[in-house]
Amino acid sequence: MIVLLLLAVAIPLLAWKVIPSLPSIRTAPEVYSGGTSYPISRQSFNRLDLDPEIRGLPLITNVQIVDVDSDGQQDILVCDAQRNAVSYFKKAGENWTEVQLVRDIPAPAHATLVDIDQDGDQDLIVSVLGDILPDDNVVGRVELYENRPEGFQRHVILDEVRRVADVQPGDFDGDGDIDLAVAVFGYDRGCVLWLENLGEMQFLDHELLNAPGTIHVPVADFDNDGDLDITAIVSQDEEELWGFENLGDGNFNKRRIWMTINFDLGSAGLIAADLDGDGDQDLIMPAGDNLEDLDAYPQPYHGCYWFENRGEWDFQMARIADLGGTYSAAVGDVDNDGDQDIALVSMTNNWSRTDTASVVWLENDGHQQFTTWQIASDPIHLVTVAIGDLNDDGQLDIVAGGLNLRKPYQRLGRISAWINQGKN
Repeated sequence: MIVLLLLAVAIPLLAWKVIPSLPSIRTAPEVYSGGTSYPISRQSFNRLDLDPEIRGLPLITNVQIVDVDSDGQQDILVCDAQRNAVSYFKKAGENWTEVQLVRDIPAPAHATLVDIDQDGDQDLIVSVLGDILPDDNVVGRVELYENRPEGFQRHVILDEVRRVADVQPGDFDGDGDIDLAVAVFGYDRGCVLWLENLGEMQFLDHELLNAPGTIHVPVADFDNDGDLDITAIVSQDEEELWGFENLGDGNFNKRRIWMTINFDLGSAGLIAADLDGDGDQDLIMPAGDNLEDLDAYPQPYHGCYWFENRGEWDFQMARIADLGGTYSAAVGDVDNDGDQDIALVSMTNNWSRTDTASVVWLENDGHQQFTTWQIASDPIHLVTVAIGDLNDDGQLDIVAGGLNLRKPYQRLGRISAWINQGKN
């Protein structure tokens, strides 16, 4: 089967197996009679195309809303596998300008801003796929761009590995410096690593799991014991959720939190957030990757899954939304009512119709019952989404990036934003 990895997004190798029964859907869209669509959002959004002059087919792998240049204003950090570059969009008045940070990076999957050398400025760590197409060669690496007065200085801190999809920072051994968790997606071979910071831009890699298809490695104190743990979603060969409990001094206890016998589920990422506001970190998993199919089409198990943290590494799964081809999720209080909502984007809804959803948000009623509202059906082929306040008005906005690998090559978008106008 042909498989493509994106990455910060990633596309796993799947196999047709018996499909298990799943929890009931809490919304009632038009399902699988030609795609999924929803009522238009009661929260109003104005669409903004940040790069309206499309050149070729956009291949955006990741977007984030972060303050890149530390000026107090939120920017949009972008990984682009078409241009092989990491850049950011900066707001000046009513206009947005793209600023290139680093280039000549083969298929960057994710960029991580962190002060790795603790000198008071933001360094940049790039997860390098090396090839956006299926590949099991050692084409991946982790590149660290040290922020210096004369510009970024490149250091290759992990080399001769397969395609790298994600890197997340944290002090895992309690020695006061910043280590790194690494998702090596690979293809038929991959792994989860943590890189021990030895100082002077030198890192020692330790393997936590040997398995292909790791997409994301969220870092948080999942067991509330005061140190940082690591989780990982593995999508190749198996569909599994793993936790790595930090035991101190760089030691971890490996736990398989969840698995499914539906190897065609299409898990497409993983984020950590306290969705129910109970003080611990839950996990949210978008699922809807089926690019290995000749005709990628919405399936009845696509959507968004919430893994509620019950303590003691017990995570209870609930399916909270249905959206054909769901590929990415972001969490934030979209309607300013004090609870956490979710934005989702779709890569492979039924694009032969013009009304099927490419962007939706899930309204949380405060008790983790969600209503799905459609924001857009254009552009399509969206694989990455972020939530943040782009115009400093106290309302959370939504940004998404498009990656176009499948027909129809229409309704293209590279970087699109939906500016939150509040309730209608």
